[in-house]
Amino acid sequence: METSLDPQAEGGEEQREILLRPQLLKDFQGQENLKENLSVFLRAARERQEALDHVFVSGPPGLGKTTLAGILANELGVDFKVTAAPALDKPKDIAGILTTLTERSVFFIDEIHRLKPAIEEMLYIAMEDGELDWVIGQGPSARTVRIPLPPFTLVGATTKPGRVSSPLFSRFGIHLRIDFYSDAELIEILLRSATILGIGLEPEAASLLAQSSRGTPRVANRLLRRMRDFAQVAGKDLVTVSVVEAALKRLEIDRFGLERQDRAILESIIRNYDGGPVGAETLAISVGEGIDGLEDFYEPYLIQRGFLMRTPRGRMATGLAYRHLGLEAQWKEKPSEDQGILF
Repeated sequence: METSLDPQAEGGEEQREILLRPQLLKDFQGQENLKENLSVFLRAARERQEALDHVFVSGPPGLGKTTLAGILANELGVDFKVTAAPALDKPKDIAGILTTLTERSVFFIDEIHRLKPAIEEMLYIAMEDGELDWVIGQGPSARTVRIPLPPFTLVGATTKPGRVSSPLFSRFGIHLRIDFYSDAELIEILLRSATILGIGLEPEAASLLAQSSRGTPRVANRLLRRMRDFAQVAGKDLVTVSVVEAALKRLEIDRFGLERQDRAILESIIRNYDGGPVGAETLAISVGEGIDGLEDFYEPYLIQRGFLMRTPRGRMATGLAYRHLGLEAQWKEKPSEDQGILF
């Protein structure tokens, strides 16, 4: 049955948003080395009619870990089940999913570093031996039953690979790391998304949006949808450079993709802590941000773009941060031994 993509049709807008995610590996933009290796593993698994080896995917939020898991299932032509580690509270939760898996299906667990020990131990046997250990009864009459499972592929995704235990990590046969995207890759993603959403997008406008998207497809697509709103209200059927410039100014997003909270973090380090070093917990409290949000969302991009340094003593603002915020005079007043390179 065909799905209508008419925005006036019931559910049409939701269908368009879902279709922004690529379904096949050839449509997944960027990450060329990862895709080349993965295409080999997929082809080998298909030719042998076997389940793909278990896959561990790491990287910052919004880079396509969930999308990639769905692509694996589509490429293999198998069922796809999705859950998140925080949703798995008791062993029976994971057991209920594992016992309903079909042959060679792909089972995706997001935030796998947050699995509880009892559930993690149950996964060891399921991944390695293809069986599920289950305890029947209580006390002296309790006994363990091993339930055979069909061959399956577990895809575990995390933004914090260092928090995944060694026994669990070692049971994954394929390790993938998704990195931030280049501007050129984000432009291709934006142009593809604009076509799906039915939005006119100037190449120059796409370039400006890419520069402001933090190297992240999720952010790029979110900004594109907001540009569509501004263009529509302005009575335009094309997202132009002028529309993007005006919209980004109203959204308080600068040419590096820094939002108000990014700048607040850098300003807090500079103004309140003399440029650092300052501990993560202290910094999080000073800007009213949770420490997980600080470490998972803000810090990776600030560090990658050279605005922030993470040292054994704490976080420090770089010369580029001072310059970007117009605080170069304060940088020049700092003792020379505390200064890094002023870009």
